[in-house]
Amino acid sequence: MAPSVAQEVPTQSCLRPLSQNTGLEVTKLTPRIGTEIKGVQLSELTDIQKDELALLIAERGVVVFRGQDFKDIGVEKQKVFGSYFGRLHVHPVGAHVEGAIEFHNIYLGSDNLYRAQRRSSKLTTTGYHSDVSYEHQPPGITILTLLSLPSTGGDTGWVSQVAAYERLSDPIKKLLEGLRAEHSGFPQAESARRDGKFVRREPVKSEHPIVRVHPGTGQKALFINPGFTKRIIGLKDEESDALLQLLFKHISQSQDIQVRVKWDDTTVSLWDNRVTAHTAISDYDVEDGKEGLRHGFRITTLAEKPVGVASLASVW
Repeated sequence: MAPSVAQEVPTQSCLRPLSQNTGLEVTKLTPRIGTEIKGVQLSELTDIQKDELALLIAERGVVVFRGQDFKDIGVEKQKVFGSYFGRLHVHPVGAHVEGAIEFHNIYLGSDNLYRAQRRSSKLTTTGYHSDVSYEHQPPGITILTLLSLPSTGGDTGWVSQVAAYERLSDPIKKLLEGLRAEHSGFPQAESARRDGKFVRREPVKSEHPIVRVHPGTGQKALFINPGFTKRIIGLKDEESDALLQLLFKHISQSQDIQVRVKWDDTTVSLWDNRVTAHTAISDYDVEDGKEGLRHGFRITTLAEKPVGVASLASVW
């Protein structure tokens, strides 16, 4: 029996080993970013299928698996699965799951409003970012599982940084390809200390190429984000601010290169931080316990030291 394929995925990431699963459904969520898969368990993938999945994530930015048993397979098996894609990252500031320091705890509810309070002076709760991009060796694939969630709301949005780069004019592309930007973990650590939160290790800064080349696909992608990118190296302050604000607006407002995913407690999303930025969408009343709470855990894997066009490498 042939698998049920709702829409075709890129031919270069053939899903033949995965598609041997009877009843597999593969759907493009948007033309440029996001693929949804049903009918296969992440916990049962072979190494060949994991390799294929890593390429699909790089090509599509984010892959959303429905109907998963991943949250129930236990910490050790979850670690093994995550470690296949790279060394597991330990968050320098955030809370971790008991007994698993590599699992970053995601929790926002009426008894934990820290994340909400940080944005209480803003017009929006959204904030696009690439996970801990200030690290010298920033993340590749992130795996997010939600254990509980509000009855409605609490979605996640992703933007394709490949498509964002491709939309730019050729003169701007050429300019950006020769520049690095500073990504800093200092504001995050300082905010945590000020609010009495635990800081696991001292913060770092890195100067990464603004245009990053993915080692698996060769695609060029913007590698900046409003969350952690602070300035462009070598430019005057006014020049850096103006260019960053242009790019941040482009990333945040280009809905035609974004995807928004609704969660349930059997959904697992995997994305490649090298080619995407993402944001939680806290659009529900986090102080109303009746609406539920958003709680999950994140497993993040480290990738290579970023390399840009003409082998422009990160420095620190």
